[in-house]
Amino acid sequence: MVDEHAAAKAKVTVENFADLSFGPDFVDIQILSNAQVAVYLKATERAAQMRDEELHEVYKKTQEYVDKFNTMSNDEKDDKELVDELDNLQEALTRFRKETDEGEELELHKAEVAALMNLVATDTLVEEAVALIPSLARFPEAAIDEVLDLVRNTMVRIIS
Repeated sequence: MVDEHAAAKAKVTVENFADLSFGPDFVDIQILSNAQVAVYLKATERAAQMRDEELHEVYKKTQEYVDKFNTMSNDEKDDKELVDELDNLQEALTRFRKETDEGEELELHKAEVAALMNLVATDTLVEEAVALIPSLARFPEAAIDEVLDLVRNTMVRIIS
C-alpha cells in the first residue's frame, strides 16, 4: 500500500534562495528589481490618475514598500532613461559569465540578478554581497567585484 502522505511529501520541492533552488512555478518568470517595479508602478499611477481612478490599498502599500527600498531613482530623469539604465544593467548581469579554474562556466541566476540590482550602497564589498546573496560564493572574488562594479556604475549614472 502506497502512503499518499509520504508520496506527496516526496514531490515537494524545497525552495532555498541560498542554493538557487526554486520550484517549478519559478522556471519561466521574469524577476524585477525594486527600481524596475517602482518605475512601472509610477507609470500605472499616472495612467490611473488620468482616468480619475482610485488606486487600491494593496497597490499603495506595494508602492510605499518599493519606494522605501528603491535606491536607483532620480526624479530629474524621465522614466525612459531609468528603464533603459535598469534594462541595460539587467542585461549585462544576465550575460555575465565567468569560467572557474576547473573550466566550468558560471553565470548569474535571474534571482541573483534581481538581488544584485537591489543592493543599497555604492560601496558594497564582496564580503557583504556574499553575506546578502550566499549563492555568489561559487564565483571567484574578482568576478563578484566585477559584477558589483556594473551595479555601482549604473547606480552612479542614475543618481547623478
